[in-house]
Amino acid sequence: MAVKERVGLVVSDKMQKTVVVAVENRVTHPKYGKIVVKTKRYKAHDEENSCQVGDRVRIRETRPLSRTKRWVVADVLDRASQV
Repeated sequence: MAVKERVGLVVSDKMQKTVVVAVENRVTHPKYGKIVVKTKRYKAHDEENSCQVGDRVRIRETRPLSRTKRWVVADVLDRASQV
């Protein structure tokens, strides 16, 4: 069975060992043909608390870790710029 992976942006890191990742999906509207951006938010496990808001991360599906957490951060692709 293939492992599901998604690439998204960290939008919240306020929980311990958990980040919220927003994944954008571009789909064509069935009737009007316009490209619509749909966003889905996933809670992902971040064991080292290494992710910050603005990071681009790859998440991988895993067994249920809590009531809402079914994903784990596989790796950090881009770090957010520090200002």
